[in-house]
Amino acid sequence: MPDQTIQQVEIDGGVVVGVDSSASSLRALLVAAEEARRRNTALHVVRAWSFRTAPRPADCPPNVVPSLDQFQQTVVEDTERIVSKKLGDHADLPVQIHVVHSPSPQALLSASKGADLLVVGHRGRGGFAGLMLGSVAEQCVRHAACPVLVVRPNV
Repeated sequence: MPDQTIQQVEIDGGVVVGVDSSASSLRALLVAAEEARRRNTALHVVRAWSFRTAPRPADCPPNVVPSLDQFQQTVVEDTERIVSKKLGDHADLPVQIHVVHSPSPQALLSASKGADLLVVGHRGRGGFAGLMLGSVAEQCVRHAACPVLVVRPNV
């Protein structure tokens, strides 16, 4: 069951992956799932969102601003759909989804405090195309409390 009300992600062991629906994060999800299987541990999928990055609730009229709860539920559903599509049934792998209304670096760095490994895509939905690492990945590499694996998408 997703954690729906926390602002930080607190875990106790396992592999953490940041997901934002970008090609890099979807590849990172697959790599993180394989790492979790190898280590025989849980996979923690972290999705941080803001009003700018959250998908708009489908049932909300165009001239109405959705509530925080509506956005949260839409992001939870979108993340569950992404995980199901990329990992299938994943009965062999315990997966926990953490959806947080928070900047991505803070959510991932808080999760890293209890993680065995943090996996991130090299560049997510924002940023500049020419950067070697996205700003989130760079902050994770510099400040995470556990080892970090940066994954590039298949090109």
